[in-house]
Order: sequence, then structure tokens, then C-alpha cells
Amino acid sequence: MKEAIERTCIVKRQAAEPDDLIRFVVGPDASVVPDLRRKLPGRGCWVTANREMVDRAALKSHFERAFKTKVVVPADLGLMVDGLLVRAALGALGLARKAGAIGLGATKVESSVRSGKALAVLHAFEASEDGVRKISQARRAVVHMEGPDTPAYKLFSESELGLAIGGTNVIHAAVLAGEAGKAALKRMVALDRYRGGTPGNRLTVAAPAAEDTE
Repeated sequence: MKEAIERTCIVKRQAAEPDDLIRFVVGPDASVVPDLRRKLPGRGCWVTANREMVDRAALKSHFERAFKTKVVVPADLGLMVDGLLVRAALGALGLARKAGAIGLGATKVESSVRSGKALAVLHAFEASEDGVRKISQARRAVVHMEGPDTPAYKLFSESELGLAIGGTNVIHAAVLAGEAGKAALKRMVALDRYRGGTPGNRLTVAAPAAEDTE
């Protein structure tokens, strides 16, 4: 049986679970490269998975100290990681759509929430307050009836969701139960965490997301 490898944030100097950290390696050109899937070869170092910590690591020479060598830190490293997380989340949503694990439209989303089939709700940045309010009311009503507390996210624009899911005017969507839905939710949680999302949302989705072993 292999011993667990301790992973410690090079900024906070605190050990954490792998899903709470981002791995970085040094590329052939000596540049610092994010390794979200933790599969790139070479010695890696770890940073707490939020934008503030990544930016701090880049600005304060933490990478050079961790790798014990001169490295090139991209000026937009924090933004680069955000883009990779967005791409991963949208890709997972596309796969979930193909698997039938995405519900589109306010009516479908509300129905999925009330039936308990929704793992999470997605609102586009452009969503109106009225549309969000109606779905939020459904979420609260389910909790009042001792049903699941379905988290809601605003992570993407209408155009990003449309391209990923293959629809037009995608304003509201529900991520539905099932393996593909859980995989998409895990990617959404990672992006939300990186952008400083609410701890409550992360706690709510932690259990189902953990079942995705990709």
C-alpha cells in the first residue's frame, strides 16, 4: 500500500487535499505551467486553488523557491489558470448535455429543482433578476420541504453556455443527476472556488462531486 503524499501550498505552507490545490510544473522553456489534471511529468509544486494565492505565488517568487531554480512566470498566470478551468468546466458541460444530464430553460430548470433531479443550477451572466428569482424561490421551497439544497452558480456568459451546450439563448440550465452531471459539477465547483465562490456552495456539492474519479 502506497503512503499518502503530503501536498503543501507553497504560499500558505499548509497541507491540503488535492482538490483544494493546483499543481504547477516547469516546462521545457523554464516557464511555470499549470497542471490541472496532475499528469504532466517532472517535479511539481502546489498552490491553494484560488486566484489570490496563484497571483501571490507569481508575484512573490514562491515558484523559484519551490523549484530551487530560475523559472519564468507568465505575467497572466492567474488569468491563464482561470481560462483553463473555464475550458474544463464548459467541456464537461458539453459532455453532460450529450449524456442527457442538462436541462435547459427556466421551466425545465424549475421542474428539475422541485423534483430533486438537479445537482446544481446555472444562470448566465445576462440572466434577469426576475428569472433568477423564480428559480431561487423553487430552490428555497424544496429546502423548506426538507428536500436538497441545490446550489446555483453564475460562472459563464450566454454565449459561452450556448457554445458548450449547443443551444441558443441559454440563460438558465440545470445540471442533472448522473455520472456526467457529477463530473460537470466537479469542474464548476473548481472554477467557483478559484474565483472566490461561497464556501456554502462548495460544501453542498462536495459529496456528489467526490464520486467523479477522472
